[in-house]
Amino acid sequence: MKLLVSGGAGFIGSNFIRDWLKNNPESEIINLDLLTYAGNLDNLKDLEENSNYQLVKGSINDKDLVFSLVKSVDAIVHFAAESHVDRSIEDSSLFVETNVLGTHVLLEAARLNGNKRFHHISTDEVFGSLKLNDPKFNENSSYDPRSPYSASKAGADHLVRSYWHTYKLPITISNCSNNYGPYQYPEKLIPLFITNLIDNKPVPVYGEGKNIRDWIHVSDHNRGVEKIIKNGKIGSTYCLGGGNELSNLEITYEILKTMGKGEEMIKYVDDRLGHDFRYAIDYSLIEKELDWKPEISFSEGLKDTIKWYINNPNWWRKLKN
Repeated sequence: MKLLVSGGAGFIGSNFIRDWLKNNPESEIINLDLLTYAGNLDNLKDLEENSNYQLVKGSINDKDLVFSLVKSVDAIVHFAAESHVDRSIEDSSLFVETNVLGTHVLLEAARLNGNKRFHHISTDEVFGSLKLNDPKFNENSSYDPRSPYSASKAGADHLVRSYWHTYKLPITISNCSNNYGPYQYPEKLIPLFITNLIDNKPVPVYGEGKNIRDWIHVSDHNRGVEKIIKNGKIGSTYCLGGGNELSNLEITYEILKTMGKGEEMIKYVDDRLGHDFRYAIDYSLIEKELDWKPEISFSEGLKDTIKWYINNPNWWRKLKN
């Protein structure tokens, strides 16, 4: 199988490419990435000599480029997205351009080049916010995005689904919870806190730190994506969660404890605008249909992630400076 992976130089996409080629060494991958601040050539340095891997620098909004690449592939795996909520609050225009309009270009390329298989990576944030005792999000949850980022991803989800209903484009969608692991850009919570503590700097906790997220290791996430691409029911959505609901303060204490630091390193800051209280994923559908469930415990995954950032300062230091 030959894949076009959009946004494959980013955190989740680069881990996906590495895992896919490890599990499917006969496959070929074209990685289309604009290499913006979150796209990093160092993420896939180990694949530079792999003849089955090709990097193409370019935008998913470049219609001519996208159409020329899609002609030669069997499937599109769409990771490319602007993804940081705070950045979307400051300026939402790029989020609409990339997440909505860019998705449309890819869908049109898939449709007009033989209805190519299309898998779309999305987020649990499109479903909005849960109260403490609300049932978890699932594939039938209503959409209620609360930030420009999540609204743009919701728009992309609806576009992808419309191409199944209207054109019978063979699509699937996965909505995942918060990812963590190696190669994550250090503006995100876990790598920001780890790298700050390595440098003996305080960690900024929004508000009272009570907001709850479900965390999934990037390898578990991508293992689920691979199962969906190979065996998922066409036209379906699958929710991928880690089964690790933790408040931001619980995460903070776990990182502090693992790194041998005290709570004096916590710096409480003003809460994020429109900060969703809780996300949680019910992954029972994909467990039932595709025999997938998360395998990496949070404590194990966090220890490995901390170790990775400690051992790879040259990767993250230049991103924080």
